[in-house]
Amino acid sequence: MSRLMMTLFSMIATTLMGVGVVIALTTGYGTLQPIVIAAAVGFVLAIPVSWFVARQLE
Repeated sequence: MSRLMMTLFSMIATTLMGVGVVIALTTGYGTLQPIVIAAAVGFVLAIPVSWFVARQLE
């Protein structure tokens, strides 16, 4: 399952990080710190999401 999870993680992490950055930019934050925080939150949130999706697929 870890191989499947890592494959899914690469796709899910980029998607969630992109969504976080878009949300940060559309809410008016234009500086570096909120954008990096949004990307980091997406990266951390992708770990349990990819584990759950991999578990459901198996």
